[in-house]
Amino acid sequence: MQTNIGIKAENLASVAKELSKLLADIFVLYTKTRRAHWNVEGPDFHSQHLFFETQYNQLDEVMDGVAERIRSLGHYAPSTLKDFLQLTHLTEQVREKNDSQGFLRELLTDHETIIITLRENINRFANEYGDAGTSDYITGLMEGLEKMAWMLRSHLK
Repeated sequence: MQTNIGIKAENLASVAKELSKLLADIFVLYTKTRRAHWNVEGPDFHSQHLFFETQYNQLDEVMDGVAERIRSLGHYAPSTLKDFLQLTHLTEQVREKNDSQGFLRELLTDHETIIITLRENINRFANEYGDAGTSDYITGLMEGLEKMAWMLRSHLK
């Protein structure tokens, strides 16, 4: 069935395309956070292991919400590793060391990249595509990711 929510079909497609990129970014960030959780080493292992677990659980909820938002706009969410790697703005890093400081810096950079992209799309979704709902939704996501970035940043001081 056609999605009839007061937004032109081509605008729904454009928003869904941008949300698909966001979903890919969050999936890659989630995977990198899991890697940090599994592989962190050093004298702060236990606390960092638990911290990364908290973060990947939060990202898991974000992923689900973004995928469901795409579906609510009448489109299918990307769901393969190939899709995610083609859509993401992020890169996979190959690390020589598994120290917490390196993981924290890398994850912080990725959070900030996603936050900037979200900020750039808030007004675009509302004004250009007429989708105030998704604009509001990504504003909330941005605020949540800003808090997660603050937590990462605080570990680096």
